[in-house]
Amino acid sequence: MSGHSKWATTHRQKAVVDAKRGAIFTKLANVITIAARKGGDPEANPSLRAAVDRARSSSMPKDNIERAIKKGTGELGGDQVDELYYEAIGPANSQFVIKCITDNKNRSSSTIRHIFTKNNGAFGAVMWNFEQKGVIMVSMEEIKNKKIDLDELELELIDAGMDDLVKEEEGVTIYTKMENLLGVKSFLESKGLKVESAEIEYVAKDKLTLPDSDKGTVEKMMEELEDNEDVSDYYTNII
Repeated sequence: MSGHSKWATTHRQKAVVDAKRGAIFTKLANVITIAARKGGDPEANPSLRAAVDRARSSSMPKDNIERAIKKGTGELGGDQVDELYYEAIGPANSQFVIKCITDNKNRSSSTIRHIFTKNNGAFGAVMWNFEQKGVIMVSMEEIKNKKIDLDELELELIDAGMDDLVKEEEGVTIYTKMENLLGVKSFLESKGLKVESAEIEYVAKDKLTLPDSDKGTVEKMMEELEDNEDVSDYYTNII
Protein backbone atom coordinates (compact mmCIF):
# COMPACT_ATOMS: atom_id res chain seq x y z
CA MET A 1 0.00 0.00 0.00
CA SER A 2 1.62 3.21 -1.21
CA GLY A 3 0.55 5.37 1.72
CA HIS A 4 2.42 3.17 4.16
CA SER A 5 5.71 3.64 2.39
CA LYS A 6 8.07 6.22 3.86
CA TRP A 7 8.95 7.04 0.27
CA ALA A 8 5.32 7.79 -0.60
CA THR A 9 5.01 10.04 2.44
CA THR A 10 8.19 11.91 1.51
CA HIS A 11 7.02 12.44 -2.06
CA ARG A 12 3.64 13.68 -0.91
CA GLN A 13 5.21 16.19 1.47
CA LYS A 14 7.40 17.52 -1.34
CA ALA A 15 4.38 17.85 -3.63
CA VAL A 16 2.52 20.10 -1.20
CA VAL A 17 5.49 22.14 -0.05
CA ASP A 18 4.90 25.00 -2.51
CA ALA A 19 1.21 25.25 -1.67
CA LYS A 20 1.85 25.22 2.07
CA ARG A 21 5.37 26.62 2.25
CA GLY A 22 4.63 28.93 5.19
CA ALA A 23 3.14 26.13 7.28
CA ILE A 24 5.98 23.78 6.32
CA PHE A 25 8.57 26.36 7.41
CA THR A 26 6.80 26.80 10.74
CA LYS A 27 6.92 23.05 11.36
CA LEU A 28 10.58 22.85 10.38
CA ALA A 29 11.50 25.83 12.56
CA ASN A 30 9.83 24.20 15.56
CA VAL A 31 11.75 20.97 14.98
CA ILE A 32 15.01 22.93 14.84
CA THR A 33 14.14 24.87 18.00
CA ILE A 34 13.46 21.69 19.96
CA ALA A 35 16.65 20.03 18.69
CA ALA A 36 18.76 23.12 19.49
CA ARG A 37 17.86 22.84 23.17
CA LYS A 38 20.45 20.04 23.34
CA GLY A 39 23.12 22.30 21.81
CA GLY A 40 23.29 24.84 19.03
CA ASP A 41 26.17 23.30 17.07
CA PRO A 42 24.83 21.00 14.31
CA GLU A 43 28.19 19.22 14.07
CA ALA A 44 27.94 18.13 17.71
CA ASN A 45 24.17 17.61 17.82
CA PRO A 46 22.94 14.88 15.41
CA SER A 47 19.26 15.77 15.93
CA LEU A 48 19.92 19.42 15.08
CA ARG A 49 22.06 18.48 12.09
CA ALA A 50 19.25 16.31 10.74
CA ALA A 51 16.67 19.05 11.35
CA VAL A 52 18.79 21.71 9.62
CA ASP A 53 19.48 19.42 6.65
CA ARG A 54 15.76 18.74 6.33
CA ALA A 55 15.03 22.48 6.39
CA ARG A 56 17.65 23.22 3.77
CA SER A 57 16.27 20.51 1.49
CA SER A 58 12.91 22.31 1.68
CA SER A 59 14.59 25.61 0.70
CA MET A 60 14.02 27.20 4.09
CA PRO A 61 15.88 30.55 4.24
CA LYS A 62 19.15 30.62 6.20
CA ASP A 63 17.87 33.45 8.42
CA ASN A 64 14.86 31.35 9.45
CA ILE A 65 17.11 28.45 10.37
CA GLU A 66 19.45 30.65 12.42
CA ARG A 67 16.51 32.26 14.27
CA ALA A 68 15.08 28.85 15.11
CA ILE A 69 18.44 27.70 16.50
CA LYS A 70 18.81 30.85 18.62
CA LYS A 71 15.29 30.40 19.93
CA GLY A 72 16.17 26.87 21.01
CA THR A 73 19.41 27.90 22.71
CA GLY A 74 17.65 30.73 24.54
CA GLU A 75 19.28 33.60 22.62
CA LEU A 76 15.88 34.70 21.32
CA GLY A 77 12.52 34.86 23.06
CA GLY A 78 9.14 33.90 21.67
CA ASP A 79 6.28 31.51 22.34
CA GLN A 80 7.30 28.35 24.18
CA VAL A 81 6.95 25.18 22.12
CA ASP A 82 6.97 21.66 23.52
CA GLU A 83 7.73 18.28 21.98
CA LEU A 84 5.03 15.72 22.77
CA TYR A 85 4.59 12.08 21.82
CA TYR A 86 1.24 10.32 21.57
CA GLU A 87 0.80 6.57 21.29
CA ALA A 88 -2.24 5.26 19.46
CA ILE A 89 -3.84 2.14 18.01
CA GLY A 90 -5.50 2.37 14.61
CA PRO A 91 -7.61 0.00 12.50
CA ALA A 92 -6.66 -3.70 12.59
CA ASN A 93 -4.57 -3.04 15.72
CA SER A 94 -2.07 -0.95 13.75
CA GLN A 95 0.30 1.04 15.94
CA PHE A 96 1.30 4.70 15.74
CA VAL A 97 3.71 6.99 17.57
CA ILE A 98 2.86 10.61 16.78
CA LYS A 99 5.40 13.37 17.38
CA CYS A 100 3.93 16.84 17.92
CA ILE A 101 5.66 20.17 18.40
CA THR A 102 3.13 22.65 19.72
CA ASP A 103 2.49 25.75 21.78
CA ASN A 104 -0.83 24.33 22.98
CA LYS A 105 -0.79 20.86 24.57
CA ASN A 106 -4.56 20.69 25.03
CA ARG A 107 -5.20 21.47 21.36
CA SER A 108 -2.72 18.85 20.19
CA SER A 109 -4.06 16.12 22.45
CA SER A 110 -7.66 16.83 21.52
CA THR A 111 -6.95 16.97 17.78
CA ILE A 112 -4.88 13.77 17.62
CA ARG A 113 -7.44 11.91 19.74
CA HIS A 114 -10.21 13.07 17.39
CA ILE A 115 -8.31 11.93 14.27
CA PHE A 116 -7.99 8.41 15.68
CA THR A 117 -11.45 8.19 17.24
CA LYS A 118 -13.27 9.06 14.02
CA ASN A 119 -11.16 6.49 12.13
CA ASN A 120 -11.92 3.60 14.50
CA GLY A 121 -8.80 4.09 16.60
CA ALA A 122 -7.87 5.25 20.10
CA PHE A 123 -4.94 6.27 22.28
CA GLY A 124 -3.09 3.21 23.60
CA ALA A 125 0.37 2.09 24.71
CA VAL A 126 2.51 0.96 21.75
CA MET A 127 5.99 2.35 22.45
CA TRP A 128 7.13 -1.09 23.63
CA ASN A 129 7.19 -2.14 19.98
CA PHE A 130 9.38 0.75 18.77
CA GLU A 131 13.06 1.64 19.05
CA GLN A 132 14.94 4.72 17.93
CA LYS A 133 17.22 4.31 14.95
CA GLY A 134 18.94 6.41 12.35
CA VAL A 135 17.02 6.25 9.06
CA ILE A 136 18.63 7.37 5.79
CA MET A 137 16.95 7.41 2.39
CA VAL A 138 18.65 7.47 -1.01
CA SER A 139 16.61 7.40 -4.21
CA MET A 140 17.11 4.62 -6.75
CA GLU A 141 17.39 7.27 -9.45
CA GLU A 142 20.36 8.79 -7.61
CA ILE A 143 22.05 5.39 -7.29
CA LYS A 144 21.58 4.65 -11.00
CA ASN A 145 22.71 8.10 -12.11
CA LYS A 146 25.94 7.73 -10.11
CA LYS A 147 26.39 4.20 -11.54
CA ILE A 148 26.69 2.72 -8.04
CA ASP A 149 26.76 -1.06 -7.65
CA LEU A 150 24.16 -1.57 -4.93
CA ASP A 151 25.53 -4.91 -3.72
CA GLU A 152 29.01 -3.43 -3.34
CA LEU A 153 27.58 -0.34 -1.65
CA GLU A 154 25.75 -2.50 0.84
CA LEU A 155 28.97 -4.23 1.89
CA GLU A 156 30.72 -0.88 2.28
CA LEU A 157 27.83 0.48 4.33
CA ILE A 158 28.12 -2.41 6.78
CA ASP A 159 31.73 -1.40 7.39
CA ALA A 160 30.61 2.24 7.77
CA GLY A 161 28.15 1.35 10.55
CA MET A 162 24.90 0.34 8.84
CA ASP A 163 22.61 -2.16 10.60
CA ASP A 164 20.18 -2.94 7.76
CA LEU A 165 19.19 -1.90 4.25
CA VAL A 166 15.74 -2.21 2.69
CA LYS A 167 15.36 -1.97 -1.09
CA GLU A 168 12.19 -0.54 -2.60
CA GLU A 169 11.28 0.53 -6.11
CA GLU A 170 11.78 4.21 -5.24
CA GLY A 171 15.06 3.79 -3.41
CA VAL A 172 16.86 2.30 -0.45
CA THR A 173 16.25 2.91 3.24
CA ILE A 174 19.27 2.45 5.47
CA TYR A 175 18.98 1.81 9.20
CA THR A 176 21.73 2.59 11.71
CA LYS A 177 22.25 2.99 15.42
CA MET A 178 21.53 6.57 16.44
CA GLU A 179 25.20 7.32 17.08
CA ASN A 180 26.15 6.06 13.58
CA LEU A 181 23.66 8.18 11.63
CA LEU A 182 25.95 11.08 10.73
CA GLY A 183 28.90 8.81 9.97
CA VAL A 184 26.90 6.69 7.50
CA LYS A 185 25.39 9.82 5.95
CA SER A 186 28.86 11.32 5.49
CA PHE A 187 30.06 8.07 3.90
CA LEU A 188 27.22 8.17 1.36
CA GLU A 189 27.98 11.79 0.53
CA SER A 190 31.65 10.90 0.08
CA LYS A 191 30.48 8.50 -2.65
CA GLY A 192 28.78 11.44 -4.38
CA LEU A 193 25.28 10.31 -3.40
CA LYS A 194 22.61 12.85 -2.51
CA VAL A 195 20.73 11.80 0.62
CA GLU A 196 16.95 12.34 0.50
CA SER A 197 16.65 12.39 4.27
CA ALA A 198 18.64 11.37 7.35
CA GLU A 199 16.77 11.43 10.64
CA ILE A 200 16.39 9.68 13.96
CA GLU A 201 13.05 7.87 13.94
CA TYR A 202 11.01 5.36 15.91
CA VAL A 203 11.12 2.06 14.01
CA ALA A 204 8.76 -0.81 14.78
CA LYS A 205 10.28 -4.13 15.81
CA ASP A 206 7.26 -6.20 14.71
CA LYS A 207 5.55 -5.11 11.48
CA LEU A 208 1.92 -5.40 10.40
CA THR A 209 0.34 -5.97 6.99
CA LEU A 210 -3.10 -4.38 6.85
CA PRO A 211 -6.10 -6.22 5.43
CA ASP A 212 -7.48 -4.59 2.27
CA SER A 213 -10.67 -3.61 4.10
CA ASP A 214 -8.76 -1.19 6.36
CA LYS A 215 -6.36 0.35 3.87
CA GLY A 216 -8.62 3.22 2.77
CA THR A 217 -9.35 4.28 6.35
CA VAL A 218 -5.68 4.24 7.31
CA GLU A 219 -4.67 6.18 4.18
CA LYS A 220 -7.16 8.90 5.10
CA MET A 221 -6.01 8.96 8.72
CA MET A 222 -2.34 9.30 7.80
CA GLU A 223 -3.10 12.15 5.40
CA GLU A 224 -4.86 13.95 8.24
CA LEU A 225 -1.80 13.47 10.45
CA GLU A 226 0.50 14.82 7.73
CA ASP A 227 -1.71 17.88 7.22
CA ASN A 228 -2.07 18.70 10.93
CA GLU A 229 -0.09 21.80 11.92
CA ASP A 230 1.06 20.32 15.23
CA VAL A 231 2.27 16.97 13.87
CA SER A 232 6.00 17.00 13.19
CA ASP A 233 6.18 13.32 12.22
CA TYR A 234 4.57 9.98 12.89
CA TYR A 235 5.80 6.40 12.93
CA THR A 236 3.87 3.19 12.36
CA ASN A 237 4.36 -0.57 12.34
CA ILE A 238 2.45 -0.90 9.06
CA ILE A 239 4.31 -2.17 5.99
